[in-house]
Amino acid sequence: MRAGPLTTPRLRLAPLDAPDAPELWEVVNGSRKWLEPWLPWVPFQKSVESSQRFSEASASDWDQGRALRFAIRDRAKGTLLGVVGLETCVEMHRSCDLGYWLRQEASRQGFMTEAAAACVDFGFRQVGVHRMRVAAATGNHASLRVIARLGFRFEGIARHAEWCDARWLDHAIFAMLDHEWRGL
Repeated sequence: MRAGPLTTPRLRLAPLDAPDAPELWEVVNGSRKWLEPWLPWVPFQKSVESSQRFSEASASDWDQGRALRFAIRDRAKGTLLGVVGLETCVEMHRSCDLGYWLRQEASRQGFMTEAAAACVDFGFRQVGVHRMRVAAATGNHASLRVIARLGFRFEGIARHAEWCDARWLDHAIFAMLDHEWRGL
């Protein structure tokens, strides 16, 4: 069962679903050059149909407990800003990975830190996650700053972790345990 929306002072996070597909396509396509250096799935988003399949898969993933993805929207305007979610959810281990991306026009305004904090809180408090992992390419300084602001602990470097934009990316790996999230 999908959760209701989460709200923060400036944002509304609602489970990603099929009706989000057309706007999702516009956002990805409009920020393609911004996203491609860091996200290997961007070149595969070739049409609104690609976004439709992803949106439908996201709803199914939520229902099956595999991933819990939220569309990030500006509360005042309703504009889609990006996606944040809990990926690779493993119930037996009470673990997941935090994943996120933001459209270029919304960057450097604190939106991702705000959205990711709400998602992390949801994971620990509502879902009952024990361990949450997050990774970012060592050269993706904006993402690394978000991770630092959230308080994740550095665990190491995964060398050549991902083939993206015709090059191998090393990933800095971070994690947080439930009792480390704001004194739980």
